[in-house]
Amino acid sequence: MRTLTAVIALAVAMPLSPAAAQNSVQDSAQAPAQSPAWVETSNAYTKKLIDFQARFFPTGASSSGYEQYDGLVNDMALDRDERYLAGAQALRAEFAAALSRESDANVRQDLQILINSLDQDIEGLRLSRQYMLEFSEVPQSIFYSVGQLLSDQTAANRRGKALELLQRYTGTFPDTEPMTELAKRRFDASRGDGKMGPYDVEVRESIEKIPTFAAGIRELFAKYEIAGAEAALDAMDAQFADYATWTRDTVLPLARNDPRLPPELYALSLKAVGIDAASEETIAQARRGFYEVRAQMEALAPQIAAKHGWSETDYASVMRRLKETKIPDGEIEEFYRGINRQLEEQIREHDVVALPGTELSMRVASQAESAAQPAPHMRPPRLIGNTGEQGTFVLTTGNPTASAEDAYDDFNHAAAAWTLSAHEARPGHELQFAALVEQGVSLARLLYAFNSVNVEGWALYAEAEMLPYEPIEGQFIAQQFRLLRTARAFLDPMLNLGMISREDAGRVLREEALFSPGMVKQELDRYQYRSPGQAGSYYYGYRRLIDLRIETELALGDKFDKRAFNDFLLSQGIIPLELMAQAVREQFVPAQR
Repeated sequence: MRTLTAVIALAVAMPLSPAAAQNSVQDSAQAPAQSPAWVETSNAYTKKLIDFQARFFPTGASSSGYEQYDGLVNDMALDRDERYLAGAQALRAEFAAALSRESDANVRQDLQILINSLDQDIEGLRLSRQYMLEFSEVPQSIFYSVGQLLSDQTAANRRGKALELLQRYTGTFPDTEPMTELAKRRFDASRGDGKMGPYDVEVRESIEKIPTFAAGIRELFAKYEIAGAEAALDAMDAQFADYATWTRDTVLPLARNDPRLPPELYALSLKAVGIDAASEETIAQARRGFYEVRAQMEALAPQIAAKHGWSETDYASVMRRLKETKIPDGEIEEFYRGINRQLEEQIREHDVVALPGTELSMRVASQAESAAQPAPHMRPPRLIGNTGEQGTFVLTTGNPTASAEDAYDDFNHAAAAWTLSAHEARPGHELQFAALVEQGVSLARLLYAFNSVNVEGWALYAEAEMLPYEPIEGQFIAQQFRLLRTARAFLDPMLNLGMISREDAGRVLREEALFSPGMVKQELDRYQYRSPGQAGSYYYGYRRLIDLRIETELALGDKFDKRAFNDFLLSQGIIPLELMAQAVREQFVPAQR
């Protein structure tokens, strides 16, 4: 959810002072000498929002690449929301006035992006304060923030600030208080009649993961040889243990048993990820897609069985046999590297999209990273002031905090490597973010236009682009994961609108989509309380992009160039897809004719 809550939790606020912002832009891929005049005008507006938000959420600015905010922590004062709301409303009014007088279409688009971002912050803050108690998973947040600095993706000269960051989090830095105590205080201040606590299961699982995050932070300081951290680390261990006790004693009794959000908050979450259609429409489209993709799996299964000489030809049996080809944990990185090299060869041979000249960055997740995000994922690069840092494809071997019955077998078998690589690496997420860094776009589009419908829609579209060039086993698993995306698009809203039970939703994922118990639990948790609304963005974005693709093919006929089209999509950044479609119709199509 691109609301104030999400700004805090996901660190997507990206601010600093105007002068410092200009310096950062000059160091980035979008140097002023290469920027059109409209970009300079747009950036001047965006820097005002950047500067404003950095005063409240410097960890977001740091994670985006603004080095002057390294080592600082977010504002947790009890009056923060009132101050933020007043400043956001004033800035929104200023942008609205500018929108009425600016004539350049690109500047107007960017101003609207900034206004929409502020509107979501303001509405999210209002609704959260109205309905919810403010509970923060502090140990996990600290792990994420420290991991932003202590990473191979982060320039070595920035890593030393991780010590100050931890000291500020633990209150061992002068004139600071422990973040755990500040979070407790804000929780108490948020109490009120009729307000909802966090979901019971979420709270219990957050307590169980605290030791893993504490160990993960210690491992990061040891790995990067940050001296002088022992006192802060010891304080962290004591504070985390105390926070676990406080969470169990104070928060858990106030937790809710029903994971569903108030309808207004769920509707805002859909809007924030970019889904602008009615839930009834998206549910119906996704159910039809589910049938069609399942039929394709049923058609492929006998062909795979015949290839391998298997007697059972139904798609569930074929899936079971494919999962038996497990990749050993110690070999998974090298295996995936081989698959990625083959995919890149196919991209070049079939002229799918322009590839960067750099080798793909990949590694296996730590235990703490796997606990926080058990599925393979792409860790984006620094967007501002990037001096060559790349996004990284992070592989996982399972969830170390999961029980034996919740084990995963969905990502570590040979056939799965094809579509997972296409989605997370190239031509999917890694390539999309590399294009952002290399080509340069306005700050508004770089930092505030993010929407899951674009980002996840592109990655699913990338899977489809590579499907014809994969072995039949890879095609089968690609269809399985597309089946998952169609299921998400109807199960997420149906669960949140009370139209299906968790048990029945789990049956669909387990018996029809054929995912492991661990993956099914992760999916259901995601729909219900981890990130309600977001899961439907994959299929919704994919449908929008393939519709735009066919529309463009029809408009251009034999002049349609697949690579030119895909490169153009990437050049637009992560803007809402209605703006993407407008650019294709008004710029790409006329230029190709």
